[in-house]
Amino acid sequence: TMPLVRNLSTNEIIGQILTAKDSLLDWNLKKQNRKITNIVFMGMGEPLYNYDEVTKAIKILLDNEGLCYSRRKITLSTSGVVPIIQKLKYEVDVSLAISLHAVNDKIRNELVPINKKWPIKELLSALEVYPSVNNARRITFEYVMLDGINDSINDAKKLVKLLEPIHAKVNLIPFNPWPGSIYKCSSDKTIKDFA
Repeated sequence: TMPLVRNLSTNEIIGQILTAKDSLLDWNLKKQNRKITNIVFMGMGEPLYNYDEVTKAIKILLDNEGLCYSRRKITLSTSGVVPIIQKLKYEVDVSLAISLHAVNDKIRNELVPINKKWPIKELLSALEVYPSVNNARRITFEYVMLDGINDSINDAKKLVKLLEPIHAKVNLIPFNPWPGSIYKCSSDKTIKDFA
């Protein structure tokens, strides 16, 4: 619901990680003793609309002379900018997460407006051929649980069918309401039954 003010620069993105590492005293050179083990680009807008700065930051995180994180420890979450998804794989090859949140275009258009440009079928077609995805490396699909909107058993069955051709895992996210939100979180029982 917040408007876009501007995109972050590479320095600002890396600065967030360095600030967290400083506050946690996380400068142990041995990877197995790190406090910050995984990094997710998520929740601050669409990373693929800030492609150049985000990929520069990822390259610094991956570089042995930079912060030396593994590709498997970095995840980029996108709403589904289809033309850039393939480019991303060949340039930085990090883990991919997709904000799906619905099993049909009508509901996803409302929840994830980018769906009007690249509907579910087009998005999933691009992901079916996403290189190097296999049983060991799956695409994560994020699915926020909204009471009475996308949380029926029928929705769960459609989700399984939709994702069948893709090496995928699903992250069910309980909705976190904010003042003025028109949505409510699904009950714990509904989430459990959906899962």
